[in-house]
Amino acid sequence: MRSAAVACAAIVLLASCTRQSVGGTGRHSWSHPGVLRVSVVQEPKSLNPLLATTTTDIFIDRLMFEPLVSADPHGTAVPMLAEEVPTTANGGIAKDGLTVTYRLRKDVVWSDGVPFTSADVKWSWQALVNPNNNVISRHGYDMIRAIDTPNASTAIVHLRGRFAPFVNTFFAESDQPYSIVPAHVLSKYPNVNQLPFNSEPAVGDGPFTFGSWQRGDRIVLAANAKFFKGRPGLDRIEIQIVPDDNTAINLLRTHAIDYIFQPSINTYPALKGLPDTSTIFVDMNAYEALEFNVARPGVSDPLVRRAIAYAIEKPSLVARLTHSQLKVATEDIPDWMWAFDPSVKSYPYDIRTAKALLAQAGWLPGPNGIVRRNGEPLALLLSTDNANATHREESLLVQEALARIGIDVEIKYYPQAMLYATAALGGILQTGKFDMTLAPWYAGIDPDDSSQFLCATQPPNGYNTSRYCNADMEAEQRSALASYDIPARKAAYSKAQHLLARDNPYIFFWWQRQQEAISNDFKGFAPNPTVESWNAWQWSI
Repeated sequence: MRSAAVACAAIVLLASCTRQSVGGTGRHSWSHPGVLRVSVVQEPKSLNPLLATTTTDIFIDRLMFEPLVSADPHGTAVPMLAEEVPTTANGGIAKDGLTVTYRLRKDVVWSDGVPFTSADVKWSWQALVNPNNNVISRHGYDMIRAIDTPNASTAIVHLRGRFAPFVNTFFAESDQPYSIVPAHVLSKYPNVNQLPFNSEPAVGDGPFTFGSWQRGDRIVLAANAKFFKGRPGLDRIEIQIVPDDNTAINLLRTHAIDYIFQPSINTYPALKGLPDTSTIFVDMNAYEALEFNVARPGVSDPLVRRAIAYAIEKPSLVARLTHSQLKVATEDIPDWMWAFDPSVKSYPYDIRTAKALLAQAGWLPGPNGIVRRNGEPLALLLSTDNANATHREESLLVQEALARIGIDVEIKYYPQAMLYATAALGGILQTGKFDMTLAPWYAGIDPDDSSQFLCATQPPNGYNTSRYCNADMEAEQRSALASYDIPARKAAYSKAQHLLARDNPYIFFWWQRQQEAISNDFKGFAPNPTVESWNAWQWSI
């Protein structure tokens, strides 16, 4: 989510020590030449990029499929399937902001040899807006009125209204970075929900092609000799499903893998001293937060949510959980992005004020210390995943903090696939089966956060799982989306951040600097602020 005025995302190499000579090859004996071994904490539910719901899904999909527009490590938009990034200067964006023209590369073929064309772009969009398909977000894609394809290398998109983040949303690095799929393979089906393609996508246009998927164990991909940017530097990628962080660390320590994908921040002390490895942090438009389901009675009152904000000592929580490696967040937009407003402040830790706010809302201490209203205790359900060690500790710290002000918290742990699944598949967040959740959120290279805070994007229509719907927020989001002027958008996002601080649908803990752990023999790794695998053809080992 970022336009030209955005500050650069920093990639900081924190640890790199090599104890053993690598000889003339520049590679240790334990590395497998041309083979990258990666561990991921969760298994994808599908390999169809239109059905992706997590960062793991997107990481794997991007190895096999490409978007129109990606971003470099600094967050600057770069063309992929498009010949150039559409702008007003090059005529790609019309003066009225309602038409966007994509000139497509003519040298792209799918792995079965069929040429990539504008028909693939149009059909992929149609699939995303098809109500029969269980996609998790249509944000931005539902702003399209029609797509014209006057020839194989041109797609002309007509918008229903002005939508400033469109170029960085439409098959680009957004908060839901979809890739384009082959129309000649999928267009014959009425929907894409249950297809052999979803577990064996035999046709792609990315740097790697599907090889095999042994459920619960690994996914193997092979180099795509037809890739339009040239043959990849790797012959094969083996993606191992390792649901425990400590196991993954031991695999990296013993050189059984070369890369841990997005290890939890609580692993930092164990990773920073590993010999022959590097720990890399990448600034992302992302955060960790406590999210409320404001449709639930216990947390529907803003006074209760504000009391909880006062009850959590954010600086000490963040220092403890992130080993002081990450910054305390104020609201959602991180301080390195152009839309950040430094005047927004977090609530200070103040137990007395927290209790007073609960009393103002009618919640008074009962005989066992739990606050009650009309005889009913204030008991909240915190739902989170069972795979992330940071979330397990974080949930206990939140439970402990809220107990100090008389709120009883029950914690339920779910597999990530169940927690983040679409509404159609019974996902816990999408179906609203929580009062609170620990929310790791990864957005795109534009500061657009409307997919979380517009009334219309509540499930099953998007990512507004907090069910927050407010007329003031609606107005600021509409203003930010309709204006192509950076100062006007910045003013709207400033007001939106102040509204979040007022209403607290989330309590934002820290901004994500994503930790990645790699072998020193793994070369070419240069994540952008949204997807680690965007340049996988440049990887080698």
